[in-house]
Amino acid sequence: MRATLDFIYRASGGLAAFFILAIVVLVSAQVCLNLADKIAAGFTGTGIGLTIPSYADFTGFFLAASTFLALAYALRAGGHIRVTLLIGRLSKGPQRVFEIAVVTVALAMSAYATWYVILLVYESIEFGDRSSGMVSVPLWLPQLPVALGLVILTLSLVDELVGLLRGHPASWEGKEENLLSE
Repeated sequence: MRATLDFIYRASGGLAAFFILAIVVLVSAQVCLNLADKIAAGFTGTGIGLTIPSYADFTGFFLAASTFLALAYALRAGGHIRVTLLIGRLSKGPQRVFEIAVVTVALAMSAYATWYVILLVYESIEFGDRSSGMVSVPLWLPQLPVALGLVILTLSLVDELVGLLRGHPASWEGKEENLLSE
């Protein structure tokens, strides 16, 4: 089970990286088209009007996908911002109770958000909602990776809570220093 969950978290992080790469490719392509347009304007006096239709919409969709798909991976890697000023001063017993309480609250918030984003996807499908850009996209398409990322985050928080309740150390324990040195 551990290997399966870790695979899901890594796959979600990999998908997030893919969407970031897609943003880089799309924006780079648009920059090249803008440059070609400026060069053409230098020769003809007017630009050709080269553009990728709705590229700003697509990069926004990709940004949302990459953000939410990366949440569970970042949690397991210790990449989320944690304020350790208070918790670092507690002894092991109160520190564990505090971590369990925080993970429980995070789980409740994540489950709530997951439920409503899934409902949003369902409503977008039901009502046929579409984006308003030059390229009209069914809104459930960019909403789906957000919902998937939240489902995986909720799963990782359940995993974390079960581990903490069983007496295991938090998955992020000791990883903060490694992230700072990279």
